[in-house]
Amino acid sequence: MAGRLAGKRIFVTAAGQGMGRASALAMAAEGASVVATDRDLDKLVGLAEAGIETQALDVLDDAAVARIVAAAGPLDVLFNCAGFVHQNTALTCTDAEWDFAFALNVRAMWKVLAAALPPMLERKRGSIINMASAAGSIKGAPNRFVYGTTKAAVIGMTRAVAADTVTQGVRCNCLAPGTVDTPSLHDRIAANADAAGGFEASRAAFIARQAMGRLATAEELAALVVYLATDESAFVTGQAIVIDGGWTL
Repeated sequence: MAGRLAGKRIFVTAAGQGMGRASALAMAAEGASVVATDRDLDKLVGLAEAGIETQALDVLDDAAVARIVAAAGPLDVLFNCAGFVHQNTALTCTDAEWDFAFALNVRAMWKVLAAALPPMLERKRGSIINMASAAGSIKGAPNRFVYGTTKAAVIGMTRAVAADTVTQGVRCNCLAPGTVDTPSLHDRIAANADAAGGFEASRAAFIARQAMGRLATAEELAALVVYLATDESAFVTGQAIVIDGGWTL
């Protein structure tokens, strides 16, 4: 099927790499008009060749979020993808890590969707897709204390927004992935390399916890984002959709 998103205006945060970039490309390939944003404009290079508009955006800047989302809209779809993975426990998490994780993984997501939501409600249509994780309220993961806490909050926020908008034509869902092969994961693999006995040993440890014996690809996640963006998923709202290769079995 081609053109599944024809005529839809879509806004993506953290589109410079990984799942955000793969999703922006996948939605543009389905005929959407996509605005791809990232704090680092250099990471958005090459997206224009796929017909995607690019815009620098630091989602921690409330004024910039309000201005840029308004200028891009009215939107049919928002993919809230920005986030960061800290490695810590309740005993090693610092105040700075806690504050940054909640600012980026939770508060910024709220501010972006709050900017996109009013025109959706006025037009009585829209799909909001948030990036959560299987790590958090779905499954406890070692050394993911503040990350799992924030992603549990994302699931709660998603369901609250869905409950508030379910009769008004707007849907809100979130993705709860397992481990995905992205540049962000590569950074974590490298950070654990010394303790694991090298980069490849560190990578093998991440793969070993996957029931399928492999990592997910960003494109596999993007396929689910496309589905949630289309009218094919019109009866789906308030869900944390687990896509984890059996990690939570």
